[in-house]
Amino acid sequence: QVQLVESGGGLVQAGGSLRLSCAASGRSFSSYAMGWFRQAPGKEREFVAAARWTAYGITYNDSVKGRFTISRDNAKNTVYLEMDSLKPEDTAVYYCAAVLNSRYSTGFDYWGQGTQVTVSS
Repeated sequence: QVQLVESGGGLVQAGGSLRLSCAASGRSFSSYAMGWFRQAPGKEREFVAAARWTAYGITYNDSVKGRFTISRDNAKNTVYLEMDSLKPEDTAVYYCAAVLNSRYSTGFDYWGQGTQVTVSS
């Protein structure tokens, strides 16, 4: 079992930056692929970014490429999402997620409670 706790959300003006953190409990953090998803009001949850156990396994939603950066610190059991050049359409609840690397193709199994990001125009 993995428990995930997000932090770092808040209110920011368009063009600003925020850094989200997700602390994971449990063992063998490096065995897990970590991801970020978001859900805006009235919309379905969408993939934002993911980082597998090495830096070679990083993917982004096209809408955030060049603005968001996912990174992980396996020694601290933490994954980060650095969000720059924020836009009002980035407003959403952001969720951290985890899945064993071996099960990556099946979808994410563990989810955090979410953190609200609001970008004002």
